[in-house]
Amino acid sequence: MQMVTPASTASQALTTPGIDLELSFTQAIQGLGVSPEVAHLIWLPLPMALVLIAAVIGVLVTVWLERKISAATQQRIGPEYAGALGVLQPMADGLKLLVKEDVIPKRADGLLFTLGPVLVLVPVILSWLIVPFGQNLLISNIGIGIFLWIALSSIQPIGLLMSGYASNNKYSLLGGLRAAAQSISYEIPLALAVLAIVMMSNSLSTIDIVEQQNGAGLLSWNIWRQPVGFLIFWICALAECERLPFDLPEAEEELVAGYQTEYAGMKFALFYLGSYINLVLSSLLVTVLYLGGWGFPLPVEWLTTLLGQSVNNPLIEVITGSLGIVMTVMKTYLLVFLAILLRWTTPRVRIDQLLDLGWKFLLPIALANLLFTASLKLLFPIAFGG
Repeated sequence: MQMVTPASTASQALTTPGIDLELSFTQAIQGLGVSPEVAHLIWLPLPMALVLIAAVIGVLVTVWLERKISAATQQRIGPEYAGALGVLQPMADGLKLLVKEDVIPKRADGLLFTLGPVLVLVPVILSWLIVPFGQNLLISNIGIGIFLWIALSSIQPIGLLMSGYASNNKYSLLGGLRAAAQSISYEIPLALAVLAIVMMSNSLSTIDIVEQQNGAGLLSWNIWRQPVGFLIFWICALAECERLPFDLPEAEEELVAGYQTEYAGMKFALFYLGSYINLVLSSLLVTVLYLGGWGFPLPVEWLTTLLGQSVNNPLIEVITGSLGIVMTVMKTYLLVFLAILLRWTTPRVRIDQLLDLGWKFLLPIALANLLFTASLKLLFPIAFGG
């Protein structure tokens, strides 16, 4: 049961009306003569279907972008024959992996070998449930959304370690051990960076965090109040996604393919999907936490006042909701572009440098940033959410 306090009532009153997917769907179903209980049961499987569709589309676009951007960086053309500009190449790759033979090494632990890729992919997909694409346009608005993501992301290294151990291969085991060490090293600074945002927003809900950034448009985004936290979060997100310069668990020159060495077919595709879904998810969360989410550079209230329209006008709600989704996707793929560019322009760090960066630099800086944010919250409560 959700408790409604005077403060939450006040915040709801100040919130701009938007689209509530669950309410709209259940009302439409009830209009056909279906009871509220049955309408709710019909709604339950739909969020996961929506998440899967959004995640798969995000992966296909990201893989195509990565190939085109890497080709441009290396003065190549990239994929061009599979569809216009090669847009169907990721689908062709996925189909190829789908029909390949599923091979399990002779002395591998079959159960753990199969469970590993599942444990890598499922927590990443579940994390999409808390990402808002627009005003009230998210699958599940739970109060502890952002820390649910941190909890789910901590499950992923277990799958990687399990895959490395079960493969009965020294390269796979080394890759799994590196993945676990890397994840533990960077999750703590990442959580501290998120805690500073939570402290300013007075909420763990992703919706509330975005709403708190929409007061004065671009100037109220958290990136200006948390520049150090933004850098820490972005570096840790790249390390969690195992992107260059932090792809030590699957370093090709050292470990063949790391924990993926013995995998083929659909099991390998699950790792591939998990990696790219995690990249898009991390970019979405940077957008939500630091770049105002669906917010416009100029406040919607200013624009509607200039046009002489009310914010509560249904047509204006639909337009701002649609543009909010576009803004979220644009900010997200700007960050994805940056991550892809970093992959093809930066050298890989050594494992000792990777761990030193996490424990000796990012962790103390994240702690100092958290204490500094708490001090600013006490000194300047209006600007820092006191």
